[in-house]
Amino acid sequence: MLKTKLYALAAAIPFALFSVPSQAGDIESALANICTIVVADDKSELRKKIKVVRSDFRLQLKDYYTGIKCNGNSMIRTAALNNAVEAGTLLVKKMPKKDLASPEGDGKTLQAWLAEQGLADNPIALALQDRI
Repeated sequence: MLKTKLYALAAAIPFALFSVPSQAGDIESALANICTIVVADDKSELRKKIKVVRSDFRLQLKDYYTGIKCNGNSMIRTAALNNAVEAGTLLVKKMPKKDLASPEGDGKTLQAWLAEQGLADNPIALALQDRI
């Protein structure tokens, strides 16, 4: 009985090792056009993309938000720069408050960056202010 379990485990290990890199590639392809969706201000498509990634890979928006850069900016910053109000407010609503208030890669919080860019009266900035 013990030998059977050991053989099954030994047979399953190579398959488990090979499936990890392909899943990472699948996640990258699933998120490939998310910046285009944000710039186009397509709220319904963005919602679908977030839902697909959550159901297929069990990842929440907060898990991959920091890893995605659109022309060097985060998705919310990109939405504010392109006046993509619908997509930007959806992202603000989906992100945890703690992550919205924390500094991004350049050391600036979203609120500070929006004020610095002169976007403090942007609807995305107002939604961010209400959320935090």
